[in-house]
Amino acid sequence: MIKDNQKYFNRLHLLIDAVVVAISYLFAWYLKFCTILADTEPGAGALDMGTYFGFLYFLVPEYIILYYFFHLYAPKRATRRKYEISGILKANTVGIVIFIVFLYMIKQPDFSRTMMGLFYVINIAFTTICRTMIRNMLLYFRKKGYNLKYILLVGYSRSAEEYITRINANPQWGYVVRGILDDRIPSGTLYKGVKVVGRIENIRYILPENKLDEIAITLALKDYDHLEAIVDLCEKSGVHTKFIPDYNSLVPSHPYTEDLMGLPVINIRYVPLTNTLNWILKRAVDILGAAAGIIISSPIMLLAALAVRLTSRGPVIFKQERVGLHNKTFKMYKFRTMAMQKPSAEQKAWTVKDDPRVTKVGKILRRTSLDELPQLFNILAGEMSLVGPRPERPQFVEQFKEEIPRYMIKHQVRPGLTGWAQINGYRGDTSIRKRIEYDLFYIENWTMSMDFKIMFLTIFKGFVNKNAY
Repeated sequence: MIKDNQKYFNRLHLLIDAVVVAISYLFAWYLKFCTILADTEPGAGALDMGTYFGFLYFLVPEYIILYYFFHLYAPKRATRRKYEISGILKANTVGIVIFIVFLYMIKQPDFSRTMMGLFYVINIAFTTICRTMIRNMLLYFRKKGYNLKYILLVGYSRSAEEYITRINANPQWGYVVRGILDDRIPSGTLYKGVKVVGRIENIRYILPENKLDEIAITLALKDYDHLEAIVDLCEKSGVHTKFIPDYNSLVPSHPYTEDLMGLPVINIRYVPLTNTLNWILKRAVDILGAAAGIIISSPIMLLAALAVRLTSRGPVIFKQERVGLHNKTFKMYKFRTMAMQKPSAEQKAWTVKDDPRVTKVGKILRRTSLDELPQLFNILAGEMSLVGPRPERPQFVEQFKEEIPRYMIKHQVRPGLTGWAQINGYRGDTSIRKRIEYDLFYIENWTMSMDFKIMFLTIFKGFVNKNAY
């Protein structure tokens, strides 16, 4: 019944999208030729109404195919709204480009460009509004107890607990966990309202009752020797089966997979910057950005250097060993902000609030992050990047790699002058664990646009920070 309902819903959704595309096109035509816009484009009236409407035979199927290609007909119970809107934007952008190419191929130069632009904007708006209404309607019905999916979990594990936690926190998804089967945990054991209802072998008697919509295999790692037999049993029943691995702490939520002549290979960590093109693009931005930064900030650096020289004894530039790309050490440059001290004393700890070692000028430089400007030269030398995880001293790297899981992953990319953790408030004397979480998110989700976003936000959140001592 659920499968039939899903097929019916998909067909209805497809029909609605086709109607929305047609309405958007007709509305764009009306605005262009029946309002004050009618005389704003010379030559746009060369085609008659029938010719314009005839293009719908091409446009409607084209957009339905593109919506399918951009996964807009995939189940949306647990899909974030922003991903659906992103898919709509991508599909419409590709769609209008294909339509322009089509007009060029059939040698049709008289199609109104204004109408084309109107259709692009209107269709995005109408499709987004329509799908939002459908999504809200489904959420309403699910909260009322309709359109639910009943699930049985096979195996009690960390992944089972996390799955139940997320389902309980999101009732709008419409999932109901009937229970858990496990050979190690006693029957009757409860986890957030979900009960262990028996042993795994009981699945043979539960499946024929046909009261389940899905089975989620959530075996613990130590029980994976039963996995093949359980999958085989579930698939014979015809019930939709999904696998929620108990190694989500090791594998990212969007794993990078490879097909090695039919053998699936899952990379434990996907780092976009290992791609040569991405690496070249980022390095080019680093060189241009650092060169521009040095030129623009040279008066400020000159004043800072004079202030350091005139107010305290010692060198203007402070060089400190840090760990960078591929665990290689380098000398990171900063304006000196502390009184001269022995290297052994300097290595004991990082700076804390009201640190007596910091000079008066140093406090200003640290508070405004101007002490970091000499690192622009580290960037030009290829030792650092404009954006990336902040580099740490070798002794702390040795300590943290034993205390914090996945800490060393940060060294798979160049360290940065600023970073995702820093603009989110994790700099200075703050949680190193939270800082690493943000660093790992950046490493695994890097895009050039994300770098530009971080650089832009650094202006407002990074330079002056309450945690910069």
